[in-house]
Amino acid sequence: MGEQQNVKFPQEVIDEYAALGVDLPALFSAGDLGARMGIDIKEAAADRVVGTMPVAGNTQPYGLLHGGASAVLAETLGSVGSMLHGGSGKIAVGVDLNCTHHRSARSGLVTGVATPVHRGRTTATYEIVISDDQDRRVCTARLTCVLKDMPQQ
Repeated sequence: MGEQQNVKFPQEVIDEYAALGVDLPALFSAGDLGARMGIDIKEAAADRVVGTMPVAGNTQPYGLLHGGASAVLAETLGSVGSMLHGGSGKIAVGVDLNCTHHRSARSGLVTGVATPVHRGRTTATYEIVISDDQDRRVCTARLTCVLKDMPQQ
C-alpha cells in the first residue's frame, strides 16, 4: 500500500486503535491507487480530512486535471472520514459519489477538504471541496459510505 508519513490523527483515535493492538498511523494509507496518483493525506479526523494531489500525472489528453482524478481524491478523503467516524469496529464502503467540476487545473497541487454532511449509525455522507493553488474551487463532490461491521478474523 501507499506510504503516508504526515497524517495527523486525533490522539483519542490513535488510542482507540492502539487498544486493539493496531498502529493506526503505520496502517493508514490512501491505498495503491491513491499512492499511484500522488495523494497525500495531511490531516485526518471524522470531522475533517485534508489531502493533496498533484495535477501532473493526473491529466486527460488536453492537459487538464482529469475529472476521474478529482473523483478518486474525493472518494479517498470521504472514505477516510467515514472510516474514522465508524470507528475500529466498522469498515466504510462507498455507495454513491457525485462530482461537479467547476474549473480546470493545469499544474500544481489540488487540495481536497472533506467535511461531514451526515454521520449516522449505518451511513456517513461527506462533502468534498477540491481547490487549486489559488484557492479557486475546482470540484465539489459528495460521497456516501455504508458502515459495515468489521469482518471477523
